[in-house]
Amino acid sequence: MKAATMRVAVGVAATAVIAGLAGCGGPGADAEKEGAPGARKAAAAPKAAPRLIGDGSTAFTGIQPGQLRPERLKPGERPPQFVVYSWDGAGEDSQRLFSHFRTVGKKYNATMTYFLSGVYLLPEEKSDLYLPPQHSAGRSDIGFNDTEGIRATVRELRGAWQDGNEVGTHFNGHFCGTDGGVGTWSVDEWKSEIAQAKSFVKNWKSNSGLTGEQPLPFDYDKELVGARTPCLEGRANFVRAAGELGFRYDTSGVNDQIWPEKDQGLWDLSLQLVPFPGRDFETLSMDYNFMINQSGTVKGDPASHEYWGDQMRDGLVQAFDRAYRGNRAPLIIGNHFESWNGGAYMRAIEESIATVCVQKDVRCVSFKQLADWLDAQDPEVLRKLRTLEVGQSPKQGWESFLAAQPVAPAGRPAERPAKPVAAASHAVRPEADH
Repeated sequence: MKAATMRVAVGVAATAVIAGLAGCGGPGADAEKEGAPGARKAAAAPKAAPRLIGDGSTAFTGIQPGQLRPERLKPGERPPQFVVYSWDGAGEDSQRLFSHFRTVGKKYNATMTYFLSGVYLLPEEKSDLYLPPQHSAGRSDIGFNDTEGIRATVRELRGAWQDGNEVGTHFNGHFCGTDGGVGTWSVDEWKSEIAQAKSFVKNWKSNSGLTGEQPLPFDYDKELVGARTPCLEGRANFVRAAGELGFRYDTSGVNDQIWPEKDQGLWDLSLQLVPFPGRDFETLSMDYNFMINQSGTVKGDPASHEYWGDQMRDGLVQAFDRAYRGNRAPLIIGNHFESWNGGAYMRAIEESIATVCVQKDVRCVSFKQLADWLDAQDPEVLRKLRTLEVGQSPKQGWESFLAAQPVAPAGRPAERPAKPVAAASHAVRPEADH
């Protein structure tokens, strides 16, 4: 893929002062040996003969390998620590970052979520097939692709799914701002954008002419259950559209590091505020936000590249530590396949994966796997977990905190523990990711 076609549109990020609370966590290699509670590897599914769908761009190949079998927490059991690494606009170009992080994931037993931009499977000469809301046909702020770029991206998507990773969507043209940007789209316009994102995946062979290639090994109508909107804009109407279309989660907002809850039927698994070492505010858990608060440009002073990468890595590890030793809330991290500031943020991500995903009781998973686990839990247990603030561990220990509730005598409800009070800290955050 041409590097120019995969360049993410970068805008100026505004900041707002808020009261910031946080808590996080993650999954990993040694956790399987240690028997992490509540999430165990499912047995390998027997291979089924592919059943081609449509023009053969996709196929049903059976149950996805490499998934965790979600298990309900037992009374008094400490939750596993989940960490989700995710990638916006996933595609393979000359930097080969998609293939690189697939290798990293396998090395550290980490599955991830790849948010594909649908136009990365649409060749430039077929650009008029894209009818973006509020824009003319064939318009895209991130361009389209060429034949070899499509071939390489499909190869990585195929392997990623077979490795146990999730393929979500970052939609198509990546329009931000007030001039027809996604923040101005209606529910129906979002539905059109989603339908087109699916169509480009389901028809990449016909559109590209690569009819001799192997299909993607999944039914995208069933595989696609979550997304992140461009620039984190337009979330309200997107969530309404996604809920009506059967999506299971959204990760387009800004949260503190506390346990998630549902919003209009979707799990709100938004990005989070995390420590920014050496600064007196927190920033969003995404490479772009560290970059915009450090250099303000993707080509900052080379003398600072190492420091900036270390700063992001340390911020993510600090976020992990306060959740891992505190409330065990999942840690949500977002990234781009970009070599901004000399690749500082790619190094930061890889080093954080190597640090957190190998620890006991840690599970580095995709968003879909996290949603599976959340759906398997007792809603009352999740409600109790949400009473824990950022970095706050249960005062009397996990065994007592999540102990089975006594059965109340007839006519008299059982008493619930008082909600703990936590102090808020002030944080500054960029409101948009890119």
